[in-house]
Amino acid sequence: MTVPEQASSVGAERRERLKALREKALKRKVLARHLSDGFNGRWSGRQWVQAGLFATLGMMVAAVVPGFSQSTASVRAHEPRQSLALALPPLTLARLKGETGDSWQLVRVNRGQTLGSVFKDMDIPKSTMSQILEQPGAREALMRMKPGTELGFDIPVNGSLRTFRYDQDEGHRVELSIAGDKVTDKKVIARQSQVRTVVLSGKVGKSLFRSARKVGLTPANINTLTDDIFKYDIDFNEDVGTDDRFSVVVEQTWREGELISTGPILAATFTSDGKLHTGFRFDRGGKPEYFTGDGRPLKKSFIRMPIPYARLTSGFGTRRHPVLGSIRMHAGVDYAAGTGTPIMAAGDARVQFVGWKGGYGRAVILDHGRGYTTLYGHMSNFSKIKPGQRVPQGTVIGYVGSSGMATGPHLHYEFRVNGVHRNPLSITMPPPEPLSGMALAQFRQQTAVALGRIRQVENIIYADAGPAPAAAPAVAAAAVAKTVAVAKTKGKKKKTSRG
Repeated sequence: MTVPEQASSVGAERRERLKALREKALKRKVLARHLSDGFNGRWSGRQWVQAGLFATLGMMVAAVVPGFSQSTASVRAHEPRQSLALALPPLTLARLKGETGDSWQLVRVNRGQTLGSVFKDMDIPKSTMSQILEQPGAREALMRMKPGTELGFDIPVNGSLRTFRYDQDEGHRVELSIAGDKVTDKKVIARQSQVRTVVLSGKVGKSLFRSARKVGLTPANINTLTDDIFKYDIDFNEDVGTDDRFSVVVEQTWREGELISTGPILAATFTSDGKLHTGFRFDRGGKPEYFTGDGRPLKKSFIRMPIPYARLTSGFGTRRHPVLGSIRMHAGVDYAAGTGTPIMAAGDARVQFVGWKGGYGRAVILDHGRGYTTLYGHMSNFSKIKPGQRVPQGTVIGYVGSSGMATGPHLHYEFRVNGVHRNPLSITMPPPEPLSGMALAQFRQQTAVALGRIRQVENIIYADAGPAPAAAPAVAAAAVAKTVAVAKTKGKKKKTSRG
């Protein structure tokens, strides 16, 4: 046997052994044919096609890549690069002569900036700023600047301040002529402004706050809407949906085409889950309040919890005293809160007592009239109140503490009717006094205008608005002739959030 034949025989035996091992591992007979014994010196048709494809791709790459490099090189080689001397525009004749009014620079104050930093940025000496602040009314207007306040500087070619301009208030602008470091002249210019009564309306959408801001309500307006007008009737965290609507009547001040300020809410409607809620602003006894369409106050006489979101730790009734250890009557309720938490007056009242009161520690007693009094005990400190002072509902009268007989910081709250202790959590609170007589007539006449404006925008039924007086149509017709600005937003999601 020749050498090639021996090698072929050895290779065949090895393949047979591998086949046997494979069948043993797979536990079945291998039916597929084994691979080719090797390259026999001739290419198959498939191999020729693959070789031709790779050769074609190689020639294309060799032809295209050098073309790119040559194109880029030619473009770079022919890029024009020149330096030109451009003449600046000539100065105007007024600037050359140094006449007033040719070089005003307006600066808007940013957050955190002061008058001193603005003058420093403008390279104006402190002595000039001191002379300006000595002018009557200048210090009050310039030392309390808000972000966005506009200041005007007339600085001519020679670089020294010639005229300084600022807004004294919303309707007056002051111009100070300056020579050196001294103020030589002062002009007060009246600025005409226009007050427009507008209706801002929209859907709640995903966020009441964002939707209200989008239609033009200020953060203060939104807080009034949620925390004052509809605080007792609508839970803005749970009961408001994206399709609920709101309409608000406000007065806006415009000057030279710019919105300057938005006043308080004059009237508001809110439709929540198909139910309409209304509120109208009216001054009673010199104090603004919000009422329903029939003249009933929206604000309740008393709030249940003098501390919002506090935790009730001890109810009204008999219990074992935590300090004395004896069984005795607990004539109030206890709310746990951290030391220093503000405590609010439960209702409009006159301060009857402020000071130390035995086991109550630091305590405050408020007289709400008609025989109703409330007591607040175990305070850490009082606010700036004194006996005899009138305080409105929600006024901070003190702060949570653990003075007196207390095991920890909390508020002890008592509610008394004609001197008798009552459970503040279950007692029926007295209803607030509605408008009557001449005040009710004035209220109906005043609210007819706002109601007519809202009706023009929102085609809804005001079930609790009540009938309008006979003179109201003429007033409402005059109101319709004025400009009504309406902005609307859309929302698709059912549940919404206040923020």
